[in-house]
Amino acid sequence: MPGTVIRPIAPSEGMQLRGIRLRALTDSPDAFGSTVARETGFAPAEWDERAAKGARGEERVTFVAEAGGRWVGLVGGYFEPGRPREPDLVSMWVEPGQRRTGVARQLVDAVVEWAISRGATAARLWVTQGNVPAITLYERCGFVLTGESAPSPSNPSLRELEMRMVLPG
Repeated sequence: MPGTVIRPIAPSEGMQLRGIRLRALTDSPDAFGSTVARETGFAPAEWDERAAKGARGEERVTFVAEAGGRWVGLVGGYFEPGRPREPDLVSMWVEPGQRRTGVARQLVDAVVEWAISRGATAARLWVTQGNVPAITLYERCGFVLTGESAPSPSNPSLRELEMRMVLPG
């Protein structure tokens, strides 16, 4: 979207991270492996640490979409221990008024570019089964369903589907 900037989070933006994360969990509770109730209880130091780690961009990264000085989207990437070549794309959210504007694609691309810069050979994500707009977005970005599924950590009555993308290298 014109006027929207995708950028890495700054280490000092812990409370802004809290704000957008709680907005995301409230707006789309079935899309995440956590809950508003759980994350509301995090102390400010937890949010500051998350922002600092996401800003470093080493084992994890956090990008925000900013329009007019306001955060309108969020995404993260991280390498799980034991999987140093295939990071997960996580915490993807774009506020409803910014959906279908290209912001989500820019956020996904930012994590993919970060993964490539870190030497990754593939990237993966988990998406809630039935979330057709998200699955369509990820397919357009180059992810494919792997056939793997698992119960959602935040709501075991829902299933998550694994998607994976082989990265150029």
